[in-house]
Parts: sequence; structure tokens; C-alpha cells
Amino acid sequence: MSNGVMVIVLVSVIFGVLYEMYKKHLQFKAKTLKYNQQNDEQSNELKQQVAQLTERVQVLEKIVTDEGYQVQKDINNL
Repeated sequence: MSNGVMVIVLVSVIFGVLYEMYKKHLQFKAKTLKYNQQNDEQSNELKQQVAQLTERVQVLEKIVTDEGYQVQKDINNL
């Protein structure tokens, strides 16, 4: 009878530990998913900012390479 009780206690403890490990795994998975979603949002925002800045640089390049701008710069230098 003593062996039977020990087996029951041992099995109960093992399943209890396994259950806690599973709960921790699910919590970690939920945190990871939330973190990945936040990173995706930040990444999309950064991509939009880069696209906007690229457009602005292209406009500035057009202005600087425009002949009228160069003439105005030469006049201002005189």
C-alpha cells in the first residue's frame, strides 16, 4: 500500500509540474505574439516614413538640379 500511495503522489507531482510548464509556455507564446505584432506595426510606420523621406529627397534633387535654381544661386553669389 505504501508503494501505491508513493506512485500516486509522484504521478500527481509530475503532472502538476508539467501543467505549470505548459501554462508558462502559453504565457511566453502570448507575449511573443504581442511583441511581434508591435514590431510589425513599428516596421510599417518606419517603411512609410522612409517612403515619405525618399519622395522629399527626390523633390529636393529636382529643385537643386533645376537650371533656374542654379541661375538664382549665381545671381545671389554676385
